[in-house]
Amino acid sequence: MLLEKELSVTENSYYEASVVRKPALPPLAETRRADVCVVGGGYAGLSAALELAQRGYAVTLLEAQRIGWGASGRNGGQVIVGFGGDGEAAIEKQFAGEDARRTWDVALEGVNLIQQRMRQHSIDCDWQAGYLSLSVKPSKTHALRAWADHVTEVYGYPLQWLDREDVHAQVASERFDAGVLDPGSGHLHPLKYCLGLAVAAQQAGVTICENSPVLRIERGGTVVAKTAQGEVHCDFAVLAGNVYLAEYGSDVAPEVSARIMPVGTYMVATEPMGMERADALMRHRPAASNTNFVLDYFRLSADHRLLFGAGDSYSAKTPRNLVAKIRSGMLDVFPQLADLAIPFAWGGFVDITMNKAPDFGRLGHNVYYLQGFSGHGVAMAGMAGKLAAEAIAGQAERFDLFARLKHLSFPGGALLRTPALVLGMMYYRLRDSL
Repeated sequence: MLLEKELSVTENSYYEASVVRKPALPPLAETRRADVCVVGGGYAGLSAALELAQRGYAVTLLEAQRIGWGASGRNGGQVIVGFGGDGEAAIEKQFAGEDARRTWDVALEGVNLIQQRMRQHSIDCDWQAGYLSLSVKPSKTHALRAWADHVTEVYGYPLQWLDREDVHAQVASERFDAGVLDPGSGHLHPLKYCLGLAVAAQQAGVTICENSPVLRIERGGTVVAKTAQGEVHCDFAVLAGNVYLAEYGSDVAPEVSARIMPVGTYMVATEPMGMERADALMRHRPAASNTNFVLDYFRLSADHRLLFGAGDSYSAKTPRNLVAKIRSGMLDVFPQLADLAIPFAWGGFVDITMNKAPDFGRLGHNVYYLQGFSGHGVAMAGMAGKLAAEAIAGQAERFDLFARLKHLSFPGGALLRTPALVLGMMYYRLRDSL
């Protein structure tokens, strides 16, 4: 089970160590009536719950663990406009120019929505503007330049091209050949933001039940979400548990679960290096990642640590020698940090689709699902929750636009799809290295 794989690495999270959680909210222990039941206490679920409560709906949110326990509390913290090159290409392949542009505008709104909520709800989550996409060799540079030109020409989105010298002025590393600066994207402390959303949702009237895994969803005119100790009867349900929906018994959404794959992503945090040294390491402190298929990503924290994620695990197993492997990747980029200790290492699972585009839709007429954020969930998951709330409230145009995207199931079924993907990732790692 994914849950078992994660327990060994989540207890040493820098994010958890740098927040003060309130006592756990009581689990569901009764039969409740609500207009909407939201399953999942991450960005998507909390966003849907908040938007619906603000519209006057009675909302109960069920979280299997604690708020932000999944990907929303463990990710790289990068708030990125768009869907990544692969996701955008998949959308453009299926949609005409106007509809593709509408999806881009939704993604752009997702970044703005985060900043709006930070201001409206006084969420202090260490926001920092700026995001760098970095190529590690000339062949990657050609592809990066083509993507940047495409985004600028097709979507009118401002990006700044950086040659090798420009990159070195931004990042004190000899690793990179060129880059693109996106001043509209940025980064934040993901768990602080998630916990802030939860407070905002509660203040709007949402009932949140932690430690309440949903074991079964009964569909019909009235939807019933059942836990071990209680159940919620509702007119609508929003499934925002992603890869965890099948973790606690029967798969509550088998029609769509095969369309996403759990991908382990792992990070380390160094000890604090001091403000002056941190500023010299990354001028203006943007978030950054390279453009390899299996990429590295990094940024500075508000307390002057380097947070570094290196590679992904597609086998649903925590890599051996996790800290040593990520530290090696970190020193390839920043050899000058060899003196810093690494007190924190953590990880977890995000979900990806085959085509890297998000997967939203309905099961019947009153059960909505939100999944497949494919590495762009900090901004897009919150926007997905807003779209689901709009649809439930009768304004479904934007939700239905995304629901039109076609998605394939991962090949091989439950037993073979993970080994097949592992073999594929070995190929891409080799290609990147060559």
